[in-house]
Amino acid sequence: MEALPKDVVMFALSGILFATGLTGVIIRRNIILVFISVEIMLNAANLSFLGFAYRYGDIVPAGAALFVIALAVVEAAVGLALLVSLYRVRGTLAVDEINLLKR
Repeated sequence: MEALPKDVVMFALSGILFATGLTGVIIRRNIILVFISVEIMLNAANLSFLGFAYRYGDIVPAGAALFVIALAVVEAAVGLALLVSLYRVRGTLAVDEINLLKR
């Protein structure tokens, strides 16, 4: 029995991670868990980029993966700062209870 190629395994794992993250974004009510689910989706995109880099022997998708990693770091820092500010103002992080247009 022959082993699956690395790029096929990367694409399959990327799809599973992306579906898991998307499910977390849709189902979760806590905004921190929604941000974690978005991070999982970004990691799935990174894995997909690396799968393409491995398949075609090109460095450009790996560079795109590095850009996505930098984007994820910035998103995490700014997102957590906004969450701390939102919690101080509203007192909750439940997505259903936060309505920014009403006082």
